[in-house]
Amino acid sequence: MSQRTPVPPSERTTIKTPQAPAAIGPYSQAVLVNDTLYCSGQIPIDPESGSMVTSSVEAEAEQVMKNLGAVLKAAGMSYAHVVQCTVYLSDINHYATVNEVYARYFNDQPPARAAIEVGSLPRQARVEISCVAVK
Repeated sequence: MSQRTPVPPSERTTIKTPQAPAAIGPYSQAVLVNDTLYCSGQIPIDPESGSMVTSSVEAEAEQVMKNLGAVLKAAGMSYAHVVQCTVYLSDINHYATVNEVYARYFNDQPPARAAIEVGSLPRQARVEISCVAVK
């Protein structure tokens, strides 16, 4: 069995931007290691007001994608750099609606993805999305 060597703190860059909601727990918006960006899950918090967007599942998904975009931009990347996403849904029946919004951001070469129904999400969000991007 091989043992992995942890990434030294000097090779890790924490990404933080006021254009996306601040972390609501002990985690970073994203961590950049070499050319790979690991983005924490985003929920539909409006970063300006700090309030949840709750008017519709479509509006929630749109805010989540905007938040991810802000984190990507802060790391010098865009949606084109995303290679993998995980979509968490409080109700799998929202899959088609979230897919419509998601497709607006990933239309040419969409990343690998998993979509999962979960029991609940932070702050009663209906959508959360995390991603991995590579420069």
